[in-house]
Amino acid sequence: MFKLLKKYTKDGWWAALLGPALTICEVIVDALIPLVMSDIIDKGIYELGGDMNYIWQRGVHMVGLALLGAIFGALSGLCSSISSTRFVRNIRSAMFAKIQEYSFENIEKYPVPTVVMRLTTDMRMLRMAYVSIVRMLIRAPFNLIISAYFVFAINSKLAMIFAVAIPILAIGLVFIYTKAHPRFRAMMLRFDALDANLEENIEGIRVVKTFVREDYENEKFENSSSLVTKAQRFAENIVIIDRPFFELVMYACMIAIAWFGGNSVIVGEMSTGNFMAYLSYIRAILFSLLMVSTVFLQIIMAQSSVDRANEILEEVPAISDENADPDLTVDDGSIEFRDVSFKYAAEGEKYVLSDINLKIAPGEVIGILGPTGASKTTLVQLIPRLYDANKGEVLVSGHNVKEYKLKNLRDAVAMVLQKNTLFSGTIEENMRWGNPEATHEQIVEACKYAQADEFIRHMPKMYETDLGQGGVNVSGGQKQRLCIARALLKHPKIIILDDSTSAVDTDTDHRIQLALKEKLGGMTTIIIAQRVASIKEANRIIIMNDGKIEDIGNHKELMQRNDMYRDLYNTQMEGSLE
Repeated sequence: MFKLLKKYTKDGWWAALLGPALTICEVIVDALIPLVMSDIIDKGIYELGGDMNYIWQRGVHMVGLALLGAIFGALSGLCSSISSTRFVRNIRSAMFAKIQEYSFENIEKYPVPTVVMRLTTDMRMLRMAYVSIVRMLIRAPFNLIISAYFVFAINSKLAMIFAVAIPILAIGLVFIYTKAHPRFRAMMLRFDALDANLEENIEGIRVVKTFVREDYENEKFENSSSLVTKAQRFAENIVIIDRPFFELVMYACMIAIAWFGGNSVIVGEMSTGNFMAYLSYIRAILFSLLMVSTVFLQIIMAQSSVDRANEILEEVPAISDENADPDLTVDDGSIEFRDVSFKYAAEGEKYVLSDINLKIAPGEVIGILGPTGASKTTLVQLIPRLYDANKGEVLVSGHNVKEYKLKNLRDAVAMVLQKNTLFSGTIEENMRWGNPEATHEQIVEACKYAQADEFIRHMPKMYETDLGQGGVNVSGGQKQRLCIARALLKHPKIIILDDSTSAVDTDTDHRIQLALKEKLGGMTTIIIAQRVASIKEANRIIIMNDGKIEDIGNHKELMQRNDMYRDLYNTQMEGSLE
């Protein structure tokens, strides 16, 4: 946690330093109040016989000190609030930025619910711990030191009671810390599972209602919630003994001091005022110890959040371009796979792609066809380095993809993925993901090529229509067409369409293919499709199965020699005619 504090409080350093300084000032001022009270009792009441002028004068001093302490405390609280919010903002931003650097391999290690938890709930717990550190962990030790000084100065014999009490408190605190941390870690994992259940249900609510599975989902959520409750109880059962344990030791100290201190007053070894001040300092010491205990509990609970934040921040991206040439850019859309093999897990035995050798010329249109699980998508994801090949090499424009900076490589490759994603905002704002500088006319042109302009113009606000989160107010086919238009605006050297017209009707698909043929002239185009009609005009068609290339040829050649292709084409054509 303290490493995080050092690294992520740079822009709020003044508040991080001023807050503790003001807290120390508050402690010093508060420590003077019992001395004034002692003076009122010993001098104002006993020595001067109840001189009200003197008592009022010293009373005003007490009030002034109390007000000054309150001002210092308020300013310290303000500074700690500023520094804590900036600290959490910085670390949250750093985590989000680090996630942007992740490859698909890294992203798959952290499901969405656990990332959301780490950026929200964990950060809230971290902020609470930060405030406790800045306020109480600074205040308590200084308060303890100053009060202990006055305690020893007033009566060193009575102070020896703490020589017994403090080791007992330290042992109890260490025991609670070592037992509580793993329990809170397990509790946060249960929260992750609960969030995953919730997210899955909300995203799939239409399916839930269609299959009338509300009762089943309620039961599943109740089970997840019960597991969270049990984990919370298990974690908190160990920490709830902290306060009673500390109070037991504190009150034992108070009783011992009251007994021995009272005897000292009776025999004349100690004045009444000093004894009252002594009790005030004893209370301050015990309260400081209780604050230390409370802060350590906050740190215990936040330590699991710190660990989870560090997991995100210290994750090493599987794909890096540190050694790439920053000046190297993609000149043309040529692609080559040389003896490429790939598997998702390094320790896995089976390769999902095996011995891929393929050359694609600039401007060539390539179709890829094959059954589900043939690794068609995996193959094309190696081109923009969404994954890296385990064996062999992938070349773009004559250079290994690892030689390019990721930005330079990916700027030259546009990809319409199987799962089409739109973002909250207007249609026009979403289109500018492809080209931030695109004019309205260019956006309209791209949408016309993607056959999206027609349905956009039927919307009340047309290109200013707000799509909502994830594009919830457009259909699957409309979403696909918008994503194609977005890719076209990028004007890439290579464009990859991964089953990107599966949700549109055959007629619209045909019109899209014709428009793309006109628009994509000169671009290297790779089309993954389930419909033969979508790729029959391609220069070459690749037949894949079980992670291998089984055949390559144009439509005419494959119809003559490839039984699977011919059967698929005939079946689809018969269905189309019917």
